[in-house]
Amino acid sequence: MARPKKTEAPDLAERVNLTAGAIERLTCPPGKQQAFMRDSEAPGLRVRVTAAGAKSFVYESKLNRQTIRRTIGDVKAWSIEQARTEARRLAVVLDGGQDPRELERQQQADKAAAKAVTAVHAVTVAEAWAAYLADRRQHWGERHYQDHEKLARAGGEAAKRGTRGRGVTIAGPLHPLMAMRLRDLTSPVIEAWAAEQTKTRPTPARLSWRLLRAFLAWCAEHPQYAAVVPAQNPAKTRRAREALGKAGVKQDALLREQLPAWFAAVRNIGNPAISAYLQTLLLTGARPGEVLALRWEDINTQWRGLTIRDKVEGERVIPLTPYVWHLLAALPRRGEWVFAGAVREPGKAAQPIAKPHHAHATACKVAAIEGLTFHGLRRSFKSLTEWLEIPAGVVAQIMGHKPSATAEKHYTVRPLDLLRVHHERIEAWILEQAGVQFDAQAAPGALRVVAGK
Repeated sequence: MARPKKTEAPDLAERVNLTAGAIERLTCPPGKQQAFMRDSEAPGLRVRVTAAGAKSFVYESKLNRQTIRRTIGDVKAWSIEQARTEARRLAVVLDGGQDPRELERQQQADKAAAKAVTAVHAVTVAEAWAAYLADRRQHWGERHYQDHEKLARAGGEAAKRGTRGRGVTIAGPLHPLMAMRLRDLTSPVIEAWAAEQTKTRPTPARLSWRLLRAFLAWCAEHPQYAAVVPAQNPAKTRRAREALGKAGVKQDALLREQLPAWFAAVRNIGNPAISAYLQTLLLTGARPGEVLALRWEDINTQWRGLTIRDKVEGERVIPLTPYVWHLLAALPRRGEWVFAGAVREPGKAAQPIAKPHHAHATACKVAAIEGLTFHGLRRSFKSLTEWLEIPAGVVAQIMGHKPSATAEKHYTVRPLDLLRVHHERIEAWILEQAGVQFDAQAAPGALRVVAGK
């Protein structure tokens, strides 16, 4: 057989000794999408050429009567000897009964798994915390969500008040843990953190610890973080619990004989919204944040009801008692919020007032009452009802406490009008003890406080 000229295209029907010249002369026959030139030295090695002129080394053989074809690489990137070496390696793999395609897929999967493990091991507490908040937000109330954000903040933001002269906010108790790797959040680390935080702010530290325990329990059940979190919650240790200590039992509450002085001082507060807010707290027994969150749409004057956004049940409806309604009706309407502050910027709606700690402390000082907190007003409502022997289930329903007995949970249903009978009686008795003369038929704001009895 005559040797083909160097200017002629290789004969694809025969095996050829691959050379750079033969590869350069290789062309795809007309009417075909691709064609192959076989190497005579390395069995299974071919050069594929497409109709567009692209050329690459490929390996082709059979395994279990099925054709196996693997692309080795572009002829511009691979030398002929490199391609032959790779073809011989693939031949050894096939000779062992293994499919190189499956081996490659397994290798890619192993690499991806290893990369994922490395990424999870590098994840910080802050990253997992953000994922935790996003996942659980739909199941939480707004206040609970804000607690998680506040306790993990970095601080350093400009603030006008509440910073004791620093001018900026301080970091939350959980912030020192945020930059750590999640895998490094061990029991000794948490115990040391608890011991440090309890020195300056034990109450926020205890709340932070409870939130941290729930977060780590969520991580242990999450497929992405379970591999780096111990099965036993590292925050649940006796040393951490002892370092944080127990919260003291608070007893602050208004006594019956303190009511005249307290009402007189609070009614003399110059800001009507603050004055009405504090009195509403006492007369409804609601949580401070629940009262601040009241909107005008929550007031039902037709059925005399007040819708409270409850952190436990979502919302509850309590009676709109006469005195409280006169307090609220006398407030200016500056937007959607009942207890709205002044409009600070033109064109923007007024926002709810901040909790008036200073105003209340000043009023209590005038009334010679020490240590009375906002929650103490809620506690006062419950305590004062004992004078009237109001059913405990009625008081719990008004205040938003969960029923504590089977009969209350499943068999007792108190409609709004029945609650009103008891609630109005409570309000009337408190006003009587406070010396507040109130005419339910009077126009809003027509109230006066008389000296104590």
